[in-house]
This record gives sequence, structure tokens and C-alpha cells, in this order.
Amino acid sequence: MSDPSDPHCSATDPVLAAAASQVRAAVADPGLRPVVRSFFDEETFTATHVVHDPATKKAAVIDSVLNYEASSGRAKHGSAQMVVDYVRESGLEVEWQLETHAHADHLSAAPWLQDRIGGKLAIGADIIRVQEVFGKIFNAGTEFARDGSQFDHLFHDGDTFGVGNIPAIALHVPGHTPADMAFVIGDAAFIGDTLFMPDYGTARADFPGGDARALFRSIRRLLLLPDETRLFLCHDYKAPGRDAFAWETTVGAERAQNVHVHDGVDEDDFVAMRSARDKTLSLPTLIMPSVQVNMRGGHMPEPEDNGVSYIKVPVNKL
Repeated sequence: MSDPSDPHCSATDPVLAAAASQVRAAVADPGLRPVVRSFFDEETFTATHVVHDPATKKAAVIDSVLNYEASSGRAKHGSAQMVVDYVRESGLEVEWQLETHAHADHLSAAPWLQDRIGGKLAIGADIIRVQEVFGKIFNAGTEFARDGSQFDHLFHDGDTFGVGNIPAIALHVPGHTPADMAFVIGDAAFIGDTLFMPDYGTARADFPGGDARALFRSIRRLLLLPDETRLFLCHDYKAPGRDAFAWETTVGAERAQNVHVHDGVDEDDFVAMRSARDKTLSLPTLIMPSVQVNMRGGHMPEPEDNGVSYIKVPVNKL
């Protein structure tokens, strides 16, 4: 395993080298370490993270949740309201509403949050690939734009930004979907659906556009960050024998202990394991509404002539 501080690594992956340098600077300087407050939605097993610069009180919300009851088609805002309450009580100014990818297991609350606490809505630039694939699956029609214009900003690999005075960098980590991004903010990396806690393993790669081999390479890229890098995950399902939900770990812990992809695991062996495991998994309960909403930047499909939005269910397609 190469070291991100190694000149060879810097030459072959300058984006990763820049991210690693940023993490090391934050480890050395507490002023560059963000404060992270997480909110866990047990219905969808999703962790939403609010990250902020303690000096400026500038903040980002990452992977928010809109509560949705599939049986009734009703949306509620309990999980998102907790984020609003925390932001207001803490005196934070939200600069970003970040999505690590177009989720298939929960609906994004980003537009609802934008109306109340602000922030630019951003996702990876390859969302256009997801929109193209699922636009066809759901027969979304020509009125559905497939250019990412539902979002305020599209990140490419290596794009830099900031949360207050804390530097941040976007890493493209495809595999779970083509558009997955990780956001490294100070010494904290928000890695979406790539890795789970070490005792649970890795994300699935069998959705349209997913790729187990790409997932392995994305994970190994993330695990070249310094061992001290704090990793904040999007989901937890409590591995057998563990009683509490958890969503924070480190690069060092994942490299040493991840049951699917610890140091020494071969790429071909991982692909074989991941592919076999994915064949046993059912689709997420909320995949139909989630994808249709999230590919639209968290907005419901356009209302029909009776003023009502509808979620489509393609029969025998997925």
C-alpha cells in the first residue's frame, strides 16, 4: 500500500495527495478541524451530518432525510426539522446542502431545508449519467432535464471549496453509483455509500450504473488518506453482535478491520464477494420514490393536471 505523502502517489493522483495534505494540516491545527453533529434516522438507517467551522459558524448539511411513508404517499419533515432546530439554536449559517449521491433508500430533504436555512445544493457532476439511466427507466419524458440543472452546483473530482475557513475537496468515488462523491472537509471525510462500519463492510454495487470493481478502487483510494482521517458514513445497519448504531470511524480502523476490504484483500476476490452478496439483496423499500425524487434534486415529480404529484412504479423493470 502506497503512502499519500509519497512523491509517486502525488504524481499519479494529485487530487488524493492534496486531500491527504489537507487532512494532515487539520490534524496538526485544531482550528482547521470541523465540528460534526450527526442525526440518525432509524427508519432509513441514514446519518445526516451537519459540519461547521467553529470560528465562523459557517456550515454544510450532508445527506439530509425527508421522511416518507410509502403506504400513504405522504412526506413528513421530522428528521429535517431536527437539523433546522440545531442549525438555528447553534447560530450556524448554512453554505452548502451536499449530496454524496442520488440515494436509493431515502428521499432528500435538501429543497425543504434550503427554504428554511439556505445553502447551495450540490452533487457530483456524473449525476447526469444517473438522470439519463433512471429518466429512461421511469419514462420521465422530455420535460425532465438530464443536465444536472436541478442542482446549484456540480462537483468534479478535485474541486476545492470551503466551509467557512476550513478547506474542503471533492473526490469522485464511483462504484455504488456512477456519481458518488466523498467530501473531505478539514480532517473529516463524508464518504456516502462506499464504506460502512468496519464490522459491516461495504456498500452494494448492483444498481443500474453500479460497478463492484470501481467500488473497490474508490475505496482503496479513500483508504490512502492518512489513518487519522475521520470517516463519516451515510448508513449503519448494526452488524451482528453490535447493539448501537454507529456512523463514525477512521481510515486506520477501516484498513485494519473492515470485513470486506481490509488491507490485503485482493480486487478480484472483493468483486466476486460483492457480486455474489448483491445477488442476495432485495431492493431498498423506498427505491421507487427515492430515485425519482433525488434525481430531481429532492423535488417531487411535476404535478399533473389535477395538481397532484405521482410516483411511478415500473412493472417488471428493476
